[in-house]
Amino acid sequence: MQIDKLRGKALDQLFDAIMTLKDREECYRFFDDLCTMGEIQSLSQRLEVARMLMAGHTYHHIEEETGASTATISRVKRCINFGNDGYQMTLERLK
Repeated sequence: MQIDKLRGKALDQLFDAIMTLKDREECYRFFDDLCTMGEIQSLSQRLEVARMLMAGHTYHHIEEETGASTATISRVKRCINFGNDGYQMTLERLK
């Protein structure tokens, strides 16, 4: 499994820290300190691309709506099709 390559003490600490966040405001504060604005926007863009792909939107429409490159859209689609079902799990919980 690909995620096994990621596992480690530092990443466990990051995920544990994220799980302590109590609300959206705390998320904004933590991620503002942790990431650059570009990194945060990239993460949110990927999630939106995944949502749109799973809803059946075309690459062209996704590119127009999100500004994501076709390379990003393709990468997200590969994760949806061959990844660890993280996008599906999370987006289903958001419904």
